[in-house]
Amino acid sequence: MARTVLSQADIARALTRISHEILESNRGAGGLVILGVPTRGVFLARRIAEIIQRIEPDAPASLVGALDATMYRDDLARNVTRTPQPTQIPAGGVDGKTVVLVDDVLYSGRTIRAALDALSDIGRPKVVRLAVLVDRGHRELPIRADFVGKNLPTSTDERINVRLSEVDDVEEVSIEGPGETGSAEPDGGTR
Repeated sequence: MARTVLSQADIARALTRISHEILESNRGAGGLVILGVPTRGVFLARRIAEIIQRIEPDAPASLVGALDATMYRDDLARNVTRTPQPTQIPAGGVDGKTVVLVDDVLYSGRTIRAALDALSDIGRPKVVRLAVLVDRGHRELPIRADFVGKNLPTSTDERINVRLSEVDDVEEVSIEGPGETGSAEPDGGTR
C-alpha cells in the first residue's frame, strides 16, 4: 500500500517556499524564466510562476514555459518514453536570463541532463537553476537541485508517485515499496 508523504496542503506550502527562494536568490523577478519539464513539471512551473506573480506585481506576464527533453534522452533505445510535448519559451527567450527548470522528482539526473541539452539548443541563459518538488537521491550524474520541496531518501526499489490535480484528479506525493502497484506512466509521474 502506498504511503502518502505530501498532501495537497504540503505541496502548496512547498511550492510557496520554493517561489520565495527563487525570488530571493534572483533578487526579484527581473530576467527570470520558469521552464517546466513535461508532464508534471509544467504544472508545477505554472503554479510557481503564479505565486511569483502574486508576490512580485512587477513580474513579467510571460514568465513560464515548457521545455520538452524527450528527444535528448540517452535512454530512448532502452526505455518506453512518452510522446514528445511542445516546447514553449516565453516571449523574450532565454538568452541572458536566469532560467529555473522545474521537475516533479529528481532521481538519476538524466532527465535534467537532457533538459540542459535541449536548453542549450534554444539559447544561452545567464544562469540555470533547478527546482524539484521531491529529491529522492540515487544520482547517476553530478546534478543537484537548487530548490527542493522535500528531500525523500528512498531505496532503489521504492517508487515515488507524484499526482497533481491537473493530470491525476488527486493531489499527493506517495511512496510505495516493491511489489506495490501504482499508476506508473512513461512520462515520469511514477519514479
